[in-house]
Amino acid sequence: MRIALGCDHRGFPYKAGMIRALREDGHEVVDLGTFSTDPVDYPDYARLVGVAVRDRLVDAGILICGSGAGVSIAANKIRRVRAALCHDPFTARQSREDDDANVLCLGTSVVSLESAVALARTFLGARFSGEERHARRLAKVLELEATDPPPLDASSATGARGA
Repeated sequence: MRIALGCDHRGFPYKAGMIRALREDGHEVVDLGTFSTDPVDYPDYARLVGVAVRDRLVDAGILICGSGAGVSIAANKIRRVRAALCHDPFTARQSREDDDANVLCLGTSVVSLESAVALARTFLGARFSGEERHARRLAKVLELEATDPPPLDASSATGARGA
């Protein structure tokens, strides 16, 4: 599998270990930076990985920052990117099998390097199930991405809370 990996300065300490482990597993890793612990802006690296995934230059992406949240938010702004912030094996597997996630987001302040590698292996080893209910839900996600939903009126907002 061809994987794009990107990180900010807080994710940098995990980068070499992650790349080494993934290459040992037989993956081709495209290192999109950063290349030091000098402060950088995480959206720049989320963009690089997200565009590589969007344009199908790679099969999946991995982003690493301090919490994982920032890179997840930024990557999810790119069409056809479904970035999942995962801190446990269940979520790493489920995000691929049920939600067809294509970018894994990790936080160095949340998981150890060993856990991050294990989460990446779980994520990359899982595949979208294609089950009807998951395909239906994914189609709705893609519809949200393709259109800008109109504002809710007061009655719609009230009804959504009870759903």
